Amino acid sequence: MATEALASGAVTRRELARDYSRLFRNVYVRTGEKLTAKDRAVAAWLWSGRSATLAGLSAAAVQGSRYVDPSAPAELIRAHRRAPEGIQVHSDSVSDGDIRRLGALSVTTPARTAFDLGRRMSLVDAVIQIDALLNATGCSVDDVLAVARRNPGARGVRRAVTALSVADAGAESPPETTTRLMIMAAGLPRPETQIPVRESGCVYRLDMGWRDPLVAVEYDGQQHWTDPVQRAHDIERLEFLASLGWTIIRVSWTQLRNQPQTVINRAAKALKMTPSVQISHASLASCVQQLHTRRDRPTSALQYV
Repeated sequence: MATEALASGAVTRRELARDYSRLFRNVYVRTGEKLTAKDRAVAAWLWSGRSATLAGLSAAAVQGSRYVDPSAPAELIRAHRRAPEGIQVHSDSVSDGDIRRLGALSVTTPARTAFDLGRRMSLVDAVIQIDALLNATGCSVDDVLAVARRNPGARGVRRAVTALSVADAGAESPPETTTRLMIMAAGLPRPETQIPVRESGCVYRLDMGWRDPLVAVEYDGQQHWTDPVQRAHDIERLEFLASLGWTIIRVSWTQLRNQPQTVINRAAKALKMTPSVQISHASLASCVQQLHTRRDRPTSALQYV
């Protein structure tokens, strides 16, 4: 807070004007500093006079979620809706049980945060953010469904439950989530995530796959293709897994973005199946929506239909 920094002598008015830029009223950042989503969340909380509760993407960021866009507006819950650009205020009524303290910060719990993300965001984006939050916090889908049961009249509750029906804490990156959703949307069986493979003291984890018939799908980020050390490790790892009978389908970002059906066809061939739906990025959300009407969705979600 600028007034507090000036009063304590931490900065002078000249230094404040020269070295800092105004982010919100009475909240300044060092000029040129790149802000994280967590930084923006704390700045918005300071703007509120330390009285608001962090929610949505801001709550996710301060609780360890790694994939929140740092340029996204900070999200707060407070009675007064007026806010400057860069802050989105919600006036939801939230029970004390859905709020926790992180140091001085008031934050919606991981379960409440995931519920809010699911009901406010577009479906695929919601699943990506819920996966990341569950992975970071250890919160479970059942924990979030419990929040949904306590708030049956909340706007967007059905959308949230749809997102939760395909969420998975095992996803370790947005591309892994997207890959899993594409596989499911194409009509292939839901893959298990983070499959441990142990043999002779070696333990490897597979991004996702099916233990029977030993088929895995692995998303490889850029470092897997450009880093010589990583490449050498990958070759050794793939040879080990192949010796155990695993078929590994490696997916790059370019394939995921531009050739999703090729990825699906490779997985289907390994599973000796035929995709029931043709997938593209444009159709992914509607195809995922259809998953919620299938009989193999989680039983715990059925009561919301």
